Amino acid sequence: MPPMPCDAVDFLVYEGTPLRKFTGSDAYFYVVDRMAIDADGAPNAYHPEDKGIDALANAGFPNGGWKSILALDPLDSSRPFVQTAGPFAGFFVSKTTLQDPTRTETDPSRYVDSTKIPYLVFPGAFHALNGTGTMGDLAVVRNLRNSKISTAIVADGGPKHAPLGEVSIRLAENLGGANVNPRNGSGMPKGPFLYVVFPKSRLTPRWPIAMATMDDLANTALRNIGGWERVLACVTS
Repeated sequence: MPPMPCDAVDFLVYEGTPLRKFTGSDAYFYVVDRMAIDADGAPNAYHPEDKGIDALANAGFPNGGWKSILALDPLDSSRPFVQTAGPFAGFFVSKTTLQDPTRTETDPSRYVDSTKIPYLVFPGAFHALNGTGTMGDLAVVRNLRNSKISTAIVADGGPKHAPLGEVSIRLAENLGGANVNPRNGSGMPKGPFLYVVFPKSRLTPRWPIAMATMDDLANTALRNIGGWERVLACVTS
């Protein structure tokens, strides 16, 4: 049987990465070799003594930028809040753009834990583009080197003009990484990586959602556009 022909059309190009889609669908896909790790949302991501799984410098602390990454102390907005109880008492509270608004801003469970949830990071300029989707939208990701697959959710925003390919620790590990270290990138899997994103797939509320629900909805969305066979026909030819 001859291979399925590719019937995708060009969507846009972002920072040198071409995005393609299928006529009549909001879904789009792209391939990148790059991977960067975002530890944000993990309750042990950052520590005042720089003992977290990620470096304080990556949170913009103590210099500028940390207020978008670390929760403010409600009693002193000039400093980050330090957890006072629980298994990670003494750590800062690291935020993600996607949040559970029913929980307080100093509650670590308000945010999407990088160590537990496979998520994508959207650079600011990419997020601003029409049709790319937003926080809470779902995706499926495939490592083209080892064929490992994971569902994912768009959960955090990154630097405005960063390239695509920043992901959570859990997504990196789902795609073949081992003991992934956000500080230096060790343990990351090697790509290339194929991303299929489903704009408008977000739920109400956007977060939290169970992993089983994320898996079911993302895989259903993939089947609705013809499955991996249709997408792979456009990246392996």
